[in-house]
Order: sequence, then C-alpha cells, then structure tokens
Amino acid sequence: MTPNPKRVPIPRNGVDYRGKVVLAPMVRSGELPSRLLALKYGADLVWGPETIDKSMIGTTKSFNPRSSTIDYTRTPSNSSRNPALATKESTIYRLHPEQEKGRLIFQIGTSNSTTAVEAAKLVAPYVAGIDVNAGCPKPFSTSGGMGAALLQTPDHLASILVALVNEVGNAFEIGISVKIRLLETAEKTEALVRKLCNTGITGLTVHCRTTPMRPRERAIRDQLRMIADICRHEGVACVMNGDVRNKNEAQQLMHEFGVDGAMIATAAEANPSSFRTAQEGGPLPWENIVQEYMKITLEVANKWGNTKFTLGQLIPGKATVSKKVMGCKTYTEVCEVLGLEEFLDLAKEVDERLELFRAPDSTRVKKAKIRNVSAQAAGGRTGTERALELENRPPLSARGVGMLATMAV
Repeated sequence: MTPNPKRVPIPRNGVDYRGKVVLAPMVRSGELPSRLLALKYGADLVWGPETIDKSMIGTTKSFNPRSSTIDYTRTPSNSSRNPALATKESTIYRLHPEQEKGRLIFQIGTSNSTTAVEAAKLVAPYVAGIDVNAGCPKPFSTSGGMGAALLQTPDHLASILVALVNEVGNAFEIGISVKIRLLETAEKTEALVRKLCNTGITGLTVHCRTTPMRPRERAIRDQLRMIADICRHEGVACVMNGDVRNKNEAQQLMHEFGVDGAMIATAAEANPSSFRTAQEGGPLPWENIVQEYMKITLEVANKWGNTKFTLGQLIPGKATVSKKVMGCKTYTEVCEVLGLEEFLDLAKEVDERLELFRAPDSTRVKKAKIRNVSAQAAGGRTGTERALELENRPPLSARGVGMLATMAV
C-alpha cells in the first residue's frame, strides 16, 4: 500500500498552488487592471508586481469608495524639496478585496527578514499568500541584495522565509512561497531547492532560466523534473515559469514535467485572454482585450503612466492606432482614438481626478518656443513680440511707401 504523499498544510486563509495556471509577477504589467483582466479570462491566481518592502513601510492604508479598492499610499520622498508634491500622494499598491479575494499573491522584494515581516503584515489580511522574489535579475533589485542576488546567499534567503512563515504565515494563516531561478549547475539548484523546501513554505516557483539569461533566450527545462520531484517529496507545490504561452500549453507542460502548476508571463502581458483554453475559444483579438482593459482601468482610475505602458503591450505595433495612442496625454484622447465613445464621460471624470490635461501646443509650436528662448538668450526678441510689432505697424501708405514709389516714377 503506497503511503499518502507528504504535504505542507495549506493555511486556512491560504491557497494551494496545485493544479493552477497563474499570472506571473510583472513590474508595470501586473497592476490591478491587468490582474482583474487575467482573472476574468481564466487565471486561477494572480501575482502582483514585485513591491519593495521598504516602499510599503510607512504607507497609509485606506479604502477607496470610488474604485472599491484598498490603496496603500504615501507622499513622495522628495516632497520637502518640492512643496507642490507635499499634497500629492503616490499609490504604492492597490488591490481589490472582493474581486481578488483568495486569488491574489503579494510578491515582496526584500533582503532583510525584519523589513520583510513588517511590510508583509500590512497586506497579509487581504491576500492569499506572500511570495519572496528571489529571481529578478535586474540591477534595481540585485544591487540592493534582493531578487536573484538572494540565490547567492541561500542561508540568508532561507532565514527570510522562516521569519515570514513564523511571523506572518502562521499569524495570518496564509501561505509563504518563493520564486527562484536556476543556478549554474543542477547540483547547486538541487541543494538550494532542498534547503528552501525545509523552511515551511507552501510553494516554490522556478523560472527556467539562469540569472544572466534574458527573456529572448529559450527557457531551460532540463532540471525541471528534478526540482518537481524534490518539492513533491517535501510536500511543497512546484510551479514552473518560462516560455509558457497559453493555458493549454501550461496544462501540457505540467503533465510532461510533473510540476503542480504553471505561470504565464510575457504571453499574458500581450494578451491576458491567453488564459482561455482552446475549448473556450482561445485568445481573443486585441481590440476586444483593449476595450475591456480600458473599462477596468477607468473604473479603478489607474495610474496614467501604467495604463499607457500596458496599452503599448496590448496594441500590436503594426496597428494603425498604435502611434496615435502612444501620443495621447489623457484617457479622453485614448477613448477618442480607439472609438470608445461609451467611456468618454468616465474618461473625462478620471482625467479631472488625476489632473490629466491635453497638450495645448503641437510639437511644431513647442519647437518654435524653444527657438524663441534661444533667440532671447542671444539678445533677440521672441517671435510673439515680433508678430505683435508687425500687427501694430501702420499700413505702408501711412508710412509713405506708396508716395515714395509715385515720386520715383
């Protein structure tokens, strides 16, 4: 008789990663509207973008009645140098307590167990799990000892996970997990995975690339079955990440390599309906996705910069409206360009709330202004001054020009 496989217990308010196809944590592309869209189209769970622990500490938590969201905000750190910024709060993290309930994983960027615990406690009552980013290869993360830098200090990484399990996971009854990359050799990866699986975590995600590798390089899956076997032996759910293009492929790869779940990143960034199976009709045209995205982003008054970035991912570069949308300065302009008249009233309201205004001057006029400034600096007069002077000059006849011409004849 085969004994039941070992399983780390899933806490009461946590979620089991097994059998799940999920949205990967992505900076900028993982904000609230993108997450809600992924859930709408079939994602089982969504990871929020990596959020640095120190950026969360000191934030003010509030319920936003307009968007029905919980917002974590703070004033800019340079507001003392610029008083105009003192009254403007920046949103660090936003979640939807109803639509994301039981399906949102908060990913934290950290290099310190104390600050990790302090930041995690702020969101723990509203999420299904806390995930430590130990895989981001970008300098903004690794330079602070976070992300993939933690892979080089496995004992330190393990200590952070243990602290989170003991002080956050147990206290709030949610799961703690970690996302890693492959190390230089299979032996090093194996040793790391074994160590991390013994910290009390409920899940481990492996991005099937090494730290120096970039997204354009093909994912390496040679070590995946080994990692899955270790996780299964230790009772930890194993999720794979890297070149997973859609839900059907995710399910096929889960079966092929024996992993418990799969994470979609780039494909979902370009089209969140990649979570729809072929039986459900598969991915939808980008026009449908953009319309639904705009509806959600206006409802939650998403940050303009993030919306514009995401539209750049959703709209194909070859589409005729692509350049026009990228040139927009407001939600109203985007709705006009995309022909979304039904959203115009809400777009104008959101523009007002976010203080977004159309650019009054064309690029040509702006360039002319720059030339005028240069002329002034050289002791000349601006084009405006010269135009006014010409406008106020008397006609040629009043200046004797016609008389001189007659005399010359």
